[in-house]
Amino acid sequence: MYRDPALLADKISEWLALKIKEAKKSGGIVGLSGGVDSAVVAALLRRVCGKDMLALILPCQSLASDIEDAKLVAEVLDVPYRELDLTSTYETLMKEAEALEGPFERLPAANVKPRLRMTALYLFGQQRNFLVCGTGNKAEITMGYFTKYGDSGVDVLPLGDLLKGEVFKLAEYLGVPEKIYKKPPSAGLWEGQTDEEEMGISYHMLDLYLAGKEVPPDVAEKIRKASLRAEHKRKTPPICKIG
Repeated sequence: MYRDPALLADKISEWLALKIKEAKKSGGIVGLSGGVDSAVVAALLRRVCGKDMLALILPCQSLASDIEDAKLVAEVLDVPYRELDLTSTYETLMKEAEALEGPFERLPAANVKPRLRMTALYLFGQQRNFLVCGTGNKAEITMGYFTKYGDSGVDVLPLGDLLKGEVFKLAEYLGVPEKIYKKPPSAGLWEGQTDEEEMGISYHMLDLYLAGKEVPPDVAEKIRKASLRAEHKRKTPPICKIG
């Protein structure tokens, strides 16, 4: 079911190099979260760009362990990185917004964080003439498990055709620390949050479904419904055409 990680690394590296060249950029930038997907993209950028890249660590009320993991990835992979703490920016925005609107529900408030990170990535990326590289994989894109104009606000998605299991295997192949690809995947939206719990389905089942393998009918239906609900997130905004 899973493709050879060496082949994937070569194919994606070649594609990334082409996209950077086509965009007339001098390198690439990625937000480094401490999770496996961003670690793999950082490793691929290091492979393609050498030191003409940047991994940006962007804590925003983040767990200390996630920040430590992101720094571990940067150091082990020997990638250039910077840390910009967005916590005070986030808290100021939410304080002003709540003064106008009252308390916000958890999800709208949490989704502000990836949207702030997107802004920071483009700030640094434009300054350095770097292509902004996203970290979404095929399972997350299918389920709509990303924030519109947040972590989906990128120039390219190098892992967009990969099953989650392929991301894990690629991480091991590229030398990502084992601690990173063994821990439960999480978007870090709030403490204790995990991808699989929030989606209500395991990555293994998603991979089986996306690979065309048999899954229980209720699982298949759940994936189909989630994908349909998220269709608007995968499209550019519709244009009202006059005449």
